[in-house]
Amino acid sequence: MSYLHACLLRKRTMLIVRSITILLLSCIAIKLACCFSSSISSLQALPLAGNLEFEDVHYASKDFGNRYQLIPLAVLHPKSVSDIATTIRHIWMMGPHSQLTVAARGRGHSLQGQAQTRHGIVIRMESPHPKKLQVHSVDVPAPYVDVCGGELWIDILHETLKYGLAPKSWTDYLHLTVGGTLSNAGISGQAFRHGPQISNVHQLEIVTGKGEILNCSERQNSDLFHAVLGGLGQFGIITRARIALEAAPTMVKWIRVLYQDFSAFTKDQERLIAADNKLDYIEGFVIINRTGLLNNWRLSFTPEDPFKASQFKSDGRTLYCLEVAKYFKLDNKDEIIQGVNETLSELSYISSTLFTSEVTYEAFLDRVHVSEVKLRSKGQWEVPHPWLNLLVPRSTVNEFAKGVFGNILTDTSNGPVIVYPVNKAKWDNRTSAVTPEEEVFYLVAILTSAVPGNKDGVEHILKRNQRILEFSEAAGIGLKQYLPHYTTREEWRSHFGSKWEEFVRRKSRYDPLAILAPGQRIFQKATVSSYSSSSSSSSSP
Repeated sequence: MSYLHACLLRKRTMLIVRSITILLLSCIAIKLACCFSSSISSLQALPLAGNLEFEDVHYASKDFGNRYQLIPLAVLHPKSVSDIATTIRHIWMMGPHSQLTVAARGRGHSLQGQAQTRHGIVIRMESPHPKKLQVHSVDVPAPYVDVCGGELWIDILHETLKYGLAPKSWTDYLHLTVGGTLSNAGISGQAFRHGPQISNVHQLEIVTGKGEILNCSERQNSDLFHAVLGGLGQFGIITRARIALEAAPTMVKWIRVLYQDFSAFTKDQERLIAADNKLDYIEGFVIINRTGLLNNWRLSFTPEDPFKASQFKSDGRTLYCLEVAKYFKLDNKDEIIQGVNETLSELSYISSTLFTSEVTYEAFLDRVHVSEVKLRSKGQWEVPHPWLNLLVPRSTVNEFAKGVFGNILTDTSNGPVIVYPVNKAKWDNRTSAVTPEEEVFYLVAILTSAVPGNKDGVEHILKRNQRILEFSEAAGIGLKQYLPHYTTREEWRSHFGSKWEEFVRRKSRYDPLAILAPGQRIFQKATVSSYSSSSSSSSSP
């Protein structure tokens, strides 16, 4: 009887616990429903020139990475900066009683849900009716262009070229918004000379986490100016930017050569980025076990020696491609080509692999879009992109290459692996961007796509990425992630290093409730239940 009684008592206890759990979950669900209902009502009452969409919001829960899907409560389609400020100020005034957060979304090109927010407000920054760009080139010390934060770099290129001008620094892919790239850094092959895009900004207009609209520059609100540049969206939303311009060329001499030895490859890259005005663009990439590589190049490039190039075999080899470019105008072409040939004569590449092309400046800068069109036609663009972007110190890049290329990374057929050096002197250490401490460091971008039907699925690629990070940690490589992704406070603290305390101070000053950019997973929204702990952790990092 005692055993039977114990069994009945245990079953009864389990039923009671289950009933209480269901009741608690029901209460939470009801409370959340009431909160959402209250939030929707208050948001609908806001005096906006644009509109808040509460139904058709699922597209804002996706991004280029295609791995995270956080459905927002609403999407704001602003018609003015005032709409953005009004919405954020409203959420700020609701205080810690509200769980609403805000994410600014441009083209949704983030990789791990950084531009998403669960049950929050996504702001559609890319305007369907872009304002005319304002190019200033007369009666100013140096030309510049004023653009909206949601403007695409490709559109800036098209407009500034009408004036014979163009921005100095780019990203490889131009169909991105100004606010998106400036919130990270914006790097391409021009960065060795001009620095990243965040080093080529004169002024910003920002909406802070309190809903304030502030202009900032080196001389005005300079702390906010430097905080926002490379700040991962944590301190404010970029609604306008003043971008430095320079005289634009008309044509580009585009060159590719191959190396067998990584040390020789990087030695030549470093020689080129240290030279004055020899080249305008310097990048490179790793090629592992690619069949018919040079034959593929013939589609866009011309071999210097067709016969020798036809004899070259890339199968089963790990090779390194140096990709460089020199800009010119038609009236100085001969002089430029002579200078390029002299520069190439100083390098130690495989002589049979010299390929060249001449294209317009616009076509060169928009080169990745050509690949996008091809991939879209094959249904291979909107696939998962578990990319890994790293900044590797010069002193350890050879050790990194030895441990990763051809060992952990054994194939490059499903996306490029980009490798090139930049000069730290061209970066402003006052910004929020994080780089290795050495004077020269390398961008290593492992841009693998999880193409359907391929043996390398998402999980396989993610495990490989983790192996690369673990190897780098064990080997003391000292790298930093570019477009970083972490999930714990300690990981973020380690990433920012000596900049962490200032980063937290700036967050406390410009977005104290952690309303902005929750998808970065750096700070948690300070709600009533977490307000005390969040406040204390913000003030005492």
